[in-house]
Amino acid sequence: MNIAHFRHAAGALLGLLFCTASAISATDPDLLLDVTLDPQTRQFKAEAELHLAARSFRFLLHESLHVTRAEVGDQMVPTERSGGPKGYRHWTIHLAKANQKLTIHYEGQLPALERNRDHRSVLGGMPPMAAPEGSFLSSGSGWYPRPAELFSYRVKLAVPYGQRALVAGKRIAETVPAKTGESYRASFEFTEPSDGIDLMAGPWVVREKIVKRGTQSPLHLRTFFPADLDAMPGLAEAYLDDTAAYIARYSRDIGAYPYSEFSIVASPLPTGFGMPTLTYLGADVLRLPFIRKTSLGHEILHNWWGNGVYVDYERGNWSEGLTTFMADYAYKEDESAGAASEMRLAWLRDAAVFAGEKPGSLRDFRSRANAAGATVGYGKAAMVFVMLRDRLGKKMFDQGIRNFWSAQRFKVASWDDLQAAFEKASGEKLGAFFAPWLDQQALPDVAIVRAESAPRGKQNLLTIAFKKQDASLPMRLPIQISAAGRRETQWVELDAARDTATLKLAFKPQTLRLDPEMRVWRRLEASQLPPILRQWIAASKPQLVNVARSSEANAAVNQLSERFFETKPAPLAVAQLSAALNGTNPVLLAGTHAEIDQALRSAGLPARPANLAGQGSAQVWTVAGKSSQLAIISGQDAAALNALQRGLPHYGGQSWLIFEQGRAVNKGTWPASIPEIKVAIAATKDKK
Repeated sequence: MNIAHFRHAAGALLGLLFCTASAISATDPDLLLDVTLDPQTRQFKAEAELHLAARSFRFLLHESLHVTRAEVGDQMVPTERSGGPKGYRHWTIHLAKANQKLTIHYEGQLPALERNRDHRSVLGGMPPMAAPEGSFLSSGSGWYPRPAELFSYRVKLAVPYGQRALVAGKRIAETVPAKTGESYRASFEFTEPSDGIDLMAGPWVVREKIVKRGTQSPLHLRTFFPADLDAMPGLAEAYLDDTAAYIARYSRDIGAYPYSEFSIVASPLPTGFGMPTLTYLGADVLRLPFIRKTSLGHEILHNWWGNGVYVDYERGNWSEGLTTFMADYAYKEDESAGAASEMRLAWLRDAAVFAGEKPGSLRDFRSRANAAGATVGYGKAAMVFVMLRDRLGKKMFDQGIRNFWSAQRFKVASWDDLQAAFEKASGEKLGAFFAPWLDQQALPDVAIVRAESAPRGKQNLLTIAFKKQDASLPMRLPIQISAAGRRETQWVELDAARDTATLKLAFKPQTLRLDPEMRVWRRLEASQLPPILRQWIAASKPQLVNVARSSEANAAVNQLSERFFETKPAPLAVAQLSAALNGTNPVLLAGTHAEIDQALRSAGLPARPANLAGQGSAQVWTVAGKSSQLAIISGQDAAALNALQRGLPHYGGQSWLIFEQGRAVNKGTWPASIPEIKVAIAATKDKK
């Protein structure tokens, strides 16, 4: 996730409450900070310096911090504190005249690190937090006086021996202490416009790799890992090597990497944030072998999209969709055509979960707050880029990407600016493509209802009739046409007023399949939609049947349900299970193996699937068929159920999983099929 989402969600109000400041001098940044932090005691002390163009300055600080004094030169100036949003306080400083350099001294004891936060709760607002194992002061947490919407900065940091600290930007000075009692000190500057400052500290071991870049200055790559993570053989080196490869890749595809360094920083929380020049990833996540091949590249790419070109949130967040397309999806394309198709299928299955709702338009997407938002802002947005590339061709599409970067580098940009970049590359107006895909909320539902072929000289004329619902927007659809020993794909164009298409073929068609490679954002047919866990995770009215009898297992199920569901489930007794399955709200049945087997028998439901029985310490599956509203979580004991709390919510796209002590060792979706339409032969008139 791009940290810009986090800044927007947690600090939107902070960003509105500032008086514009100008640079302190022609060479100085907009904000100078000198910060001392002791993670053990959580004591924080800072001095902020900025030049005010106006006679007053109003800003927000977290409630744990207070201004001790403010000065213009040697003269004290009055400060006022007033109420603010929950957890924050307004501060106002009045000056005798405008255009003066203001120095603000402030301090306090920060809140303790909230170690129990899960992956969902770190996406919302977090206070500035400190602890010896890690401190995180996010941009939106009110730990510094914000001088403007976008601003440059220089930050000096001091932390005790055994700790390291950093903010995004170029490290311009560093002093590493030789003994206890001395402080680690470092200075960073960010000379381009930034939308905030995130501060991190921790007991890290730092490794560095320097990469030459031709005529550019060398690239400094660093890992900030706790000692146990750093001790894993080859791990830090692998992260540094992969980082260098990703930066080289995107520099070729988009334009030169805009910074002089990049760091991979370990977090004690389950974070996945990308800031300019660094990514802040949970230490537990960094251990996973696949992260370097997936999440790392995603976060590095955000140095172009989101942190190199800023998001105009008022007009929609394009950054996550473009990053998903050029990172996560591109890696699947690198792997194979089949792997890429599977990812597109997963996006469409997620979309089907919310097909009866209106999860918001793509232009309305700001940040990922829940599964519905992620489906729109990540999946739909990425699919829009798939469809746009299919329409323009790879050469023009790639030029559009380069156009966008060169025109918008370190500027705030919108979907309209992206459209303009692709219009310049292609030489055609694209409003008819972008506007409906960005504005329509409903999931288009298109299906072939009839296909008929008739000979026309040496050719065959194929006429296809479609039924459409929520499909008023123009759609370009691939049709796979098959005959004995022959198969080809042709594209047809539909719009609001058109529901038929005619194709000329050099052979006699026998069967058709609509979009078999899932290249268009649309509602899949029922045969393509096996039940997946997202239907339970994102349900508006979920229900829970907890059949665990021991107090430990019962508590484990209840705690797991809090992490699993986005909405608190209604509890049901096991005797209510059969009746509940006749309703419309999904049911989760959870407990230990023997209790689950007994509950399934009592309700006359299918037994544990044979491919899951006896495997792992916990099993999760959905029931396909008539009882498609039922999902089951079964663990061998309370410990096995507890171990699912962190991992299970991440597997919403799966129909079944096998876990071994909290680690997914096997997973999948139930079989599905793509509808095949037989082509009828048109009746011909008898000649007399």
